[in-house]
Amino acid sequence: MMTLLKAGDPAPDFQAMDQSSRQIALASLQGKKVILFFYPKADTPGCTAEACNLRDHYSELLQKGFEIIGVSADDTQKQKKFTEKYQLPFPLLADTEKTVIRAYGAWGPKQFMGKKFDGIHRMTFVISEEGIIEKVFDKVETKSHAEQILKEYP
Repeated sequence: MMTLLKAGDPAPDFQAMDQSSRQIALASLQGKKVILFFYPKADTPGCTAEACNLRDHYSELLQKGFEIIGVSADDTQKQKKFTEKYQLPFPLLADTEKTVIRAYGAWGPKQFMGKKFDGIHRMTFVISEEGIIEKVFDKVETKSHAEQILKEYP
């Protein structure tokens, strides 16, 4: 069952390893706006389009005070390869136990080509400097996700 977090809810705190085996905690980012994006699998077409679109608008998002963190259930090795292959400038969390993914309600039933299965839903949460969810994107446009976010934060 998916928990549905919404704007105004406190963002669940988390600690997880990124692609460089650094521990990243939401609590350590207090005072910064965070774009937390969940994606199904590193180096697949949709996830690559989304990550590269955020990369291409990275400096613009940084200027607006955003930190960007990606999350999938891939291990640190896969996240590292994905980061290096596409020169991604932000941390990608290796949430192999799906702790963060479940805490944010990004895990649940999906359907692909007629098959039903549980998997990661592509979602993005914008978290305020105080750790409150400001915006939830549950219909992520992979090729223009940064523009989707920037439209909300002109």
